[in-house]
Amino acid sequence: MLTRSIGRYLSWPIDRLAALLAPTGIPPNVITWSALVANLWAAVLFAAGRFAAAGGMLLAGCDPTGYGAVLPGFGDQRNLELLVEAGFTPAEAIQIYTENGAKYLGRENRVGTIAAGKQADLVVVAGDPAKDISAVEHVETVFKNGVGFDSQKLIASVQGMVGIR
Repeated sequence: MLTRSIGRYLSWPIDRLAALLAPTGIPPNVITWSALVANLWAAVLFAAGRFAAAGGMLLAGCDPTGYGAVLPGFGDQRNLELLVEAGFTPAEAIQIYTENGAKYLGRENRVGTIAAGKQADLVVVAGDPAKDISAVEHVETVFKNGVGFDSQKLIASVQGMVGIR
């Protein structure tokens, strides 16, 4: 079977790749590496939507690397926005980010949604992210282990200590 490697981890049969990319506008008989790279982001967004529409459980989260290239919080905010750019509603993106992860880990009785008796670390934002996902960029308070923290004071406390140096 003829395959083409994508990144470091994924290898797909060319005919399946062509079928996946066809709706993105790349002619199925012209799947070149440069065309794939140029349109990979559109293909990833399209594939995520198809996966979820077919009943797949999509999960999301940032992967802090330890060397500062990915920041929890800011990475999470951008990932939520990217899910919306992929065609999910803001409410669906929030569910993917919260409830789906808890279900996948088998912890949905303890975490993943807000309900009496559940554990929750929360962010309070100005606005309604279920209607406008950009509201996630306006964090006012972060609750961790039952303690509220002022968002601006948290950012100020790590100024110059995190990120790419």
